[in-house]
Amino acid sequence: MTKGNSTKITDELYAYMLAHNPPLDEIQRGLVATTYEKFPDSAGMQSAEEQGPLLAFLVGLTGARTIVEIGTFTGFSTLAMARALPADGTLIACDVSEEWTAYGREAWAAAGVADRIDLRIAPALDTLRALPAEPHIDMAYIDADKQNQILYWEELVPRMRPRGLIVTDNTLFHGSVLDADPSESAAGVQAFNKHVQADPRMESVLTVISDGLTLSRKR
Repeated sequence: MTKGNSTKITDELYAYMLAHNPPLDEIQRGLVATTYEKFPDSAGMQSAEEQGPLLAFLVGLTGARTIVEIGTFTGFSTLAMARALPADGTLIACDVSEEWTAYGREAWAAAGVADRIDLRIAPALDTLRALPAEPHIDMAYIDADKQNQILYWEELVPRMRPRGLIVTDNTLFHGSVLDADPSESAAGVQAFNKHVQADPRMESVLTVISDGLTLSRKR
């Protein structure tokens, strides 16, 4: 195995990276701050700051018009992707919490993109199974409970357009993908990574962005 250059990400280097990415605007920063204030014990579920601009970039790169998000939390990633959609685009946001997503609703309205977001409060599998069966999704973002990731994947893949993109967060799961006796969530990620790697319908790359980000394109 040949390992590439290994750069230690110090706080200073992380700040440098953020400074050289598209900056978050006032609404995005306000939503991040509110999330940490209101939900300090759960704020780690929020997508990393650098993932907002990356997701927006991927929306533009793919020309996505229909997006499905599995796991919305307080809506930071939702806001980033919705802003990158064309005015007639649609983002179906799946979550089970009215409390968490209420803060997202406020931010989406303030940003003028609420009309692009179709928030569905229900188990994500129910929402996915109710979608049209034919390929119609341009991009999906999976950032939810790890035990159900394979089930989400299996509902999404047949519905993805050719060359459609699935982005999956936390695919390194804090390094616990290497654990011999993993937690239930870590075991879910381990199984998901194997499933994705073996799926001939998709081509995938697992990256070390944040806590591991897997990019998968429909063949």
